[in-house]
Amino acid sequence: MKIRDMLKCELARREFWEYCKLLHKDFYREDREFLKELCYKLQEFYYNDDEFMIVNEPPRHGKSFTATNFVEWVLGQNPLERIMSASYSHDLSKNFSKKVRSTISTEKIGENIVYSDIFSETKLKFGSSEAMKWQTDKSNQINYLATSPSGSATGFGCTLMVIDDLVKNAYEANNESILENQYEWFTNTMLSRREGKKKVLIIMTRWSSKDLAGKILEYVKENNITYTHINFKAEQEDGTMLCDSIFDKKASDRAKQLMGEDIYEANYNQTPIDMKGCLYSNLQTYVDLPTVLEVCNYTDTADEGSDYLCSINYAICDDDRAYILDVVYTQDAMEITEPLVAGMLTKDNVNYAVIESNNGGKGFARNVERICRENNNRHTMFKRFTQTKNKISRILTGSTGVMQNIVFPQEWKSMYPKFYKDVTQFQRLGKNRNDDAPDVLTGIYEQLRKRTNSGW
Repeated sequence: MKIRDMLKCELARREFWEYCKLLHKDFYREDREFLKELCYKLQEFYYNDDEFMIVNEPPRHGKSFTATNFVEWVLGQNPLERIMSASYSHDLSKNFSKKVRSTISTEKIGENIVYSDIFSETKLKFGSSEAMKWQTDKSNQINYLATSPSGSATGFGCTLMVIDDLVKNAYEANNESILENQYEWFTNTMLSRREGKKKVLIIMTRWSSKDLAGKILEYVKENNITYTHINFKAEQEDGTMLCDSIFDKKASDRAKQLMGEDIYEANYNQTPIDMKGCLYSNLQTYVDLPTVLEVCNYTDTADEGSDYLCSINYAICDDDRAYILDVVYTQDAMEITEPLVAGMLTKDNVNYAVIESNNGGKGFARNVERICRENNNRHTMFKRFTQTKNKISRILTGSTGVMQNIVFPQEWKSMYPKFYKDVTQFQRLGKNRNDDAPDVLTGIYEQLRKRTNSGW
């Protein structure tokens, strides 16, 4: 090997960016600064103490390609690393594995530089030819496994986990059950497979705020866990493109026309599709209450096992808007929620309480009223009624009224986190797992209208 090539190989051993440039010079070009940044961040992640790295990047900009190259480079640093990769389908996981294995086993022909020129100590074990699991000759056990949510990871532990694009399409992005199942698979199955460094690389196009990347970002922020996050948008704030040679303005405009703005923004600009399709786009908050005229409550009991009881105290103020005072939002049984709601009504000196009495609501209302009277609350007047109108139609029709007439405490995200999520992430279109919070907010707005028109 020529001295110049030997120097290139030595540099590629040390620097992941140089490794990518050496083996794939046509794609990893010096003018593609975003790829250079990604490569150096990946290398830094391998050596630092961060457990998680999340990479959000547009299609065809090399995210999966770079992930496979990274796994190759990591095995070059240490042939004993135990690596697990996962994609949304068996075939994608298999292709990821085959690309890594093929690169490592490439035989040298002529003067072209191959993997063994850079990492001569990393070789596949003789006979280790399975597509989904294999080992290097330095390891006495399987040290690479490819899987998927429908596959198995039993008996395998990994020092580096690579999750590559779990969300398949817009249908999955709009389906809370699918996203929740993916998250449960990751937390219940995959995280228990980690050992040693416990590194997790999640590399994907953003689809939903509830996808795996979104939930892990929320988790690490809430728990003050150090992490690395790369977030590349195809279209920059000034209108220029991330990389014209991959995806230029003309291609961008054509993509917007073909797929619609919400899908485009999710795929190319990392704006979750549910954030573009959220029903409530502008909810108001307050710090100090205006002059209070009366205090009311609206309660909807849980009809089914997955439903939430939602009970909201609100003050009607001199601007004729409803200011949220307190919220009970829970799946607990009625023996817990009845005294909880009664206590909230008593605490805030509620004047009027409206309780939807569908299904078990009548018994709930009677018991709450009884508990209030036992606690010397004689001032709360109760009104029970059966809701017969279509829930989703009411919610959609009343959304503007909710945004204009209901005001939330400034810190309501931290005060009522689950309630906050179910309100702010509720989709105009798509399958929502819970509609109980928007249903009650709509009910409050309807009560405001009735009060304005005719009073109690």
